Amino acid sequence: MSHTDISRRRFLSTAGWSAAGLGASGLIAASAAESGEDDSRRSEAVHKTEVLVCGGGPAGMAAATVAARQGRKVLLVERYGRLGGMAVQAMVGPLMGSVTSPFVDEVLHRIGGRRFDNERLDLQYASIVDEAGASLWLHSWAAQVMMDGGAVAGARLLTKQGMIQVDAQVVVDATGDGDLACAAGAAFEQGRPGDGLMQPMSIMYRLAGVAGEGALYCGSEQEARKIKLPAGTWEQIVERGMEAGELAPTIGVVRLYRANRPGESVVNATQINQVDGTNVQDLTRAEMEGRRQAYQVLEFVRRHAPGYEKAYIAAMPAVVGVRETRRILGTAYLTRDDCISGRKWPDAVVRDARFPIDIHNPAGSGQAEGDGTQGTAAAVKPYDIPYGCLVPRNIDGLLIAGRCISGSHDAHASYRVQCIAMAIGAAAGAAAATAVEQGVPPRAVNVARVQRLLAS
Repeated sequence: MSHTDISRRRFLSTAGWSAAGLGASGLIAASAAESGEDDSRRSEAVHKTEVLVCGGGPAGMAAATVAARQGRKVLLVERYGRLGGMAVQAMVGPLMGSVTSPFVDEVLHRIGGRRFDNERLDLQYASIVDEAGASLWLHSWAAQVMMDGGAVAGARLLTKQGMIQVDAQVVVDATGDGDLACAAGAAFEQGRPGDGLMQPMSIMYRLAGVAGEGALYCGSEQEARKIKLPAGTWEQIVERGMEAGELAPTIGVVRLYRANRPGESVVNATQINQVDGTNVQDLTRAEMEGRRQAYQVLEFVRRHAPGYEKAYIAAMPAVVGVRETRRILGTAYLTRDDCISGRKWPDAVVRDARFPIDIHNPAGSGQAEGDGTQGTAAAVKPYDIPYGCLVPRNIDGLLIAGRCISGSHDAHASYRVQCIAMAIGAAAGAAAATAVEQGVPPRAVNVARVQRLLAS
């Protein structure tokens, strides 16, 4: 739903669920002093920390690292067995977007640049977190958010050893989907105005057996129009394949990126439309359909792309790549005009963010807008992200990091990428550390202090 403040209570009512049952996020909200608890609840393990960061993607890694570097006791929890978020689990790369951020620059230097090794990135992120002094728990899924009145006071984690309660002074939601914020009752938007559709999901994967320097590589819709082969431009060849049924009707662009290893290429082409990344049935459909499309694209490039005649799939991702779900409404709200005009904010905690308004068409193929058959992403000027985009309007004790911060569908299409998400996470970590140090809720921190930490 778009441009609608959706609270957890309203969601549960419209979905026909009781407040005691499963929440809109798939999590449950519970009072920290909840009465009527069973014996298993009372006897479970309890862990205390100052800052709890949920989600081990670039935003969560950054939040945990920056908070720990300020001397705070930090616990980073991740539901999978590896850090890295979509870059590792969904093989999404290269790391896109640019910002003015010493922390992001440091990380890019340490991992070898934007074209990282996704087999190693999790260990590189873990080293950064460990060196900062933060604790890390993998295989720990935040299953319940703990509330103390109107403030988040921690979370209960679902683990192989049972439920573990983690009490925290500040919680950072870096889940990508705003799961904890939603369970806590934060208002959010989801989808574009009008029909509520979200950006499609994709399966990215790696090909091997790609022959030599003469192999075709294509990074975008614009490049596809410029690459000329005997049968036409690459865009025309792909469109004919779509019309002939060689490709799914949603695949209007076949992007073939250079991989780190010789003879390999990374494919970004599959597209599953009209799916919701917070719905388990949609996620299941996207996983299956995306992998079927991957083999369809393989056969297509074998027939039509120079150098791919003997290509084969060398690696598939663990999970489908999700571009967009919830956007938690904050005390500030970033818009399309803010991005295009390069708006500056006095309370900016991310500076000079830059990436096109890249809206993969959720109702067709290619881009959702712009020139050409498959559209063109609108350009932006370097813009700032204000602190209020990280602070939920109606919930205390919580900060939002990554692509689920407060902004419009269009603005989200720019700030959702990994380098910008990492900078947002760094800001959340600095703010969480400052809130603990000052003994105030995140919304009351001295933003100038946060800005100084981020600039150092």
